[in-house]
Amino acid sequence: MPLIMEDGIDVDDLFGDPTSLEQLGLSSAPATKGLAQRLDEMRRLGCCQKVAWSRLGCIAYISQDGLRVNIRHLQCRPSDGKWVLSDDTPLPPVTEAHGSHPLAHLSWNETGSELAVVDSSGRVSVYSISIALNHIAGLRQAMIDADDDGGQIVGMMWLNTQRSVHAFHQASKLNGRWAYSPFRRRPIGPFHPANKSALVCVTRSGIIRLLYQNPDSRWAEISAELKNTGHSDRLLTHAALVATQGGIIVATHSACQKICIYRVHITWNPAQWDPTQQKQATATNQFPTPSFRFFHVKTETPSGVFPANLSPGENNEEFSQFANSLYCLTRLEIITPPPESTPGSAAGPCVVAVFSNSLHVTDDHPQQQAASSVIVRWQLETTSQTLHPKFDEVVSKKTNVQAKPKVELRRLDDIHLDRFIISVDYTEYGNVLAVTYDDSSIVFYDPRTMTSFNGVEDNNTVTNMAQAGFHYPLDASGLHISFSPNACLAVVLDGEWQMRLRLMEHSLGAEGGLFDESRFSAAVASLTLTFCRGCGSDINTDDILVILMRQLNADAQNIFVNEVYRALPINCNFTVEQDKLMNHPYIPRCLSMQAALGFKECYKPRSLPSAVSWAILNLRHASVLFAYFFQYAKGVRETESHDPDVLRMVFGNTKWALDFSHYLLDELFDIADDFESTFSDQEAFAQKVKSTTSLPLLVLLSSMSRAFLRFICRGLRGLHAGYAATPTLALGVSGEARMYYVEIGRMIDASPVRIDVYEKFLAGVDSAVRHAYQGAGFGDAERPAPEKELLVNARIPAVLIPAVATLLRQTVPALKQEINRMSIYLADYSWLRFGDDRRTELYRRTRDVDVLKKIPLRTSPAVANNNNNSTEHQNGSSHGGGGGNKRSAVPPRRRCVRCCEVSGDVTPPRSFLSFRLIARLGVLRSCICGGMWTLESGTGSPSSMMASQNHQNPARTPAPTGVFAGSS
Repeated sequence: MPLIMEDGIDVDDLFGDPTSLEQLGLSSAPATKGLAQRLDEMRRLGCCQKVAWSRLGCIAYISQDGLRVNIRHLQCRPSDGKWVLSDDTPLPPVTEAHGSHPLAHLSWNETGSELAVVDSSGRVSVYSISIALNHIAGLRQAMIDADDDGGQIVGMMWLNTQRSVHAFHQASKLNGRWAYSPFRRRPIGPFHPANKSALVCVTRSGIIRLLYQNPDSRWAEISAELKNTGHSDRLLTHAALVATQGGIIVATHSACQKICIYRVHITWNPAQWDPTQQKQATATNQFPTPSFRFFHVKTETPSGVFPANLSPGENNEEFSQFANSLYCLTRLEIITPPPESTPGSAAGPCVVAVFSNSLHVTDDHPQQQAASSVIVRWQLETTSQTLHPKFDEVVSKKTNVQAKPKVELRRLDDIHLDRFIISVDYTEYGNVLAVTYDDSSIVFYDPRTMTSFNGVEDNNTVTNMAQAGFHYPLDASGLHISFSPNACLAVVLDGEWQMRLRLMEHSLGAEGGLFDESRFSAAVASLTLTFCRGCGSDINTDDILVILMRQLNADAQNIFVNEVYRALPINCNFTVEQDKLMNHPYIPRCLSMQAALGFKECYKPRSLPSAVSWAILNLRHASVLFAYFFQYAKGVRETESHDPDVLRMVFGNTKWALDFSHYLLDELFDIADDFESTFSDQEAFAQKVKSTTSLPLLVLLSSMSRAFLRFICRGLRGLHAGYAATPTLALGVSGEARMYYVEIGRMIDASPVRIDVYEKFLAGVDSAVRHAYQGAGFGDAERPAPEKELLVNARIPAVLIPAVATLLRQTVPALKQEINRMSIYLADYSWLRFGDDRRTELYRRTRDVDVLKKIPLRTSPAVANNNNNSTEHQNGSSHGGGGGNKRSAVPPRRRCVRCCEVSGDVTPPRSFLSFRLIARLGVLRSCICGGMWTLESGTGSPSSMMASQNHQNPARTPAPTGVFAGSS
């Protein structure tokens, strides 16, 4: 007998009604794969974040089998300069720590440097980013915690660090220009007195735990029971925690659908910690000890969660019970108002609960048809209590008796949605609430009013990117999502557990074939505001770079750069206050952003504005290194101040500084010869100057880079004095350190330009620039504009053309008599990699230079892998020891994810002095450009780094004279 469907009978005919399938709910679009399981997980457990993006830029996610953690990150691809997601790097220590227990939750701390991993039994392990994004070390082992189902974590929060940051409230257009409103955001406690790690957890059984690290790096814990209103409330499903000025607010949801609010105070004894007393405290075990204090604030039963088409006021008790049984809590959050520029203007915290109905139709509830969620909100308000006037007649022994303030939970209007909510995230530093739905749509709301940002608001006031018109286009549905540090990118794990990168988009004013300048301007202002917030909070800004490079063309990028220099603000004029350069917090961030925008690939020269900023970053690195080297050498024991690791870095940067200064002079001599024919024609000279694209000339004219050159000369003089004193210190200096001192001194002595002569030359440039400004009537208020033109646009402004004339006609000829020009001319500067000649290009393709130590490394991995039989590879053993042309001879190294430069150091510094210096320079985890390090794939796994370091890293070579063989 043939099957009934083989005759092509319409299924609707079997039911006699063409809409019968729709009434049964069987004709709706298929749900996302794994959505039902995800919703069930969100109902059962409050802590179930499977992917988390750190503020340092590291993306951690739990594998599909739930037993492993992998990490990824954004990186600029060296071969073509495109930003992509890196490959997976597994973290074996996590699997070893948790064994066969399924992993449930991931959480990064406030700074993004430490990761907490929670398993299904409530055991917590903690890991730290040490020297690279994909090299994470263990801090706390999961075996410390008991294996208990009642210990499942339903809520977690890291304690903040005690530091204030620079914040920006909004951008407003005034008289056609954007004005940015900065303010200082004070940290919100409680804090660890020793500024160590600490996190608060709430368990399923109603226990609140504080896990904290003592000053000796050992972990301790205290716990207490949350006092519930009844015994049946002790089984919790969700908990939300947030730090406020009045203590930690905790909201819990129990299995019997009650929400309880607590205020928790953590007090430390002693409240302050003196690091100088650590040795004594370690001996007596007297570290700061915390304790809890609880205040039960309110209990709420969220009854009355109804579909949007039924009014809660209707007398339909049967439907009310039916509706409430369908809707279950899937998310619990506490939203604090965004920090305002004026204190006292913000309202209290808001408790946000997301209720979702069942995904599938059941026999008990056949009327359930469509997906829906409801956002229920309560405003936490504190009001003063007023007593009846009769109480005033009661005689009391106490005077000035005041009633305690009353805490109320005021329920706000519910928000009904026809989609499932997958995630609720607080982004853009408290200014935006991002809600992600199961259809991949992401909607941004004002956290105070819950009105959505649709990008058509006032274009003269910008508070965030979504309000200015940035949005996430629809993409493949993902069950797990995490936003980038600045929320302009997101990663999602789809039903197949594949990670996808999502980017914000904007029309940039080009809509319907017409260009809207106001919308374009607002978009750039929102990007500027977001970048400034990231700089002020010391947050990774690689995600903003991705948006800039994919969304904006070169002209729009230039407009953005100019806006950033105005917004932060950066004066750019350092002809007088030069010492502010050393500790300026924003200059390195702006230079790094500008350098990254002009990066094309490792084998091609940068654009001129990018090359200028990259040169200044390297000059700054050498200047700060010399300054901190002398500072730390004075404050430590004599034997420790001559650390070979530190001197190795000083040696390489000395070589770089000398060669770069000679490179500037060599190019300047060529320019002077080229311009000699125009000296008599002022107009022709001016036109030729305007069309000149000379990096050395721009570097010398800019007051910022010229100040760094002066700092370097000061450092070189100090190094030469240290070399002169080496025989006196011979007994306190090791053989390797003494050898580096000798080599540094010999380099300085052999320089074709004496230090005092170069300083005299820089003074001549200073004089020429100063007289050019004075001749044009430029005072302190007018000078920043031409300095910014030099720095941002890499163009010589008209006001400095007389300075160029003085420099080429007087300063340079006067210098020729005091230098060895032939030695400067014959030197090889290709290893500096600033030129665009064929020799420099060949060096880029065949050699790498340690960007920190300024020492050439062995053959790059790309050359080693792709050109195993090349002449350069075969000769690589002369620079790095044995190994021949085998691929295994490539040493381990780190690569910057932003500028693609490399470092040969893959282990933490060996000595305390070296560690302090590296940490003070800010290059322990990041490059000189501020980009994060990553261990380069193919050069060794993290577990093998320690073993390979001592015999593979050329930076350990004790012969400094052989390091630069073939480079100059």
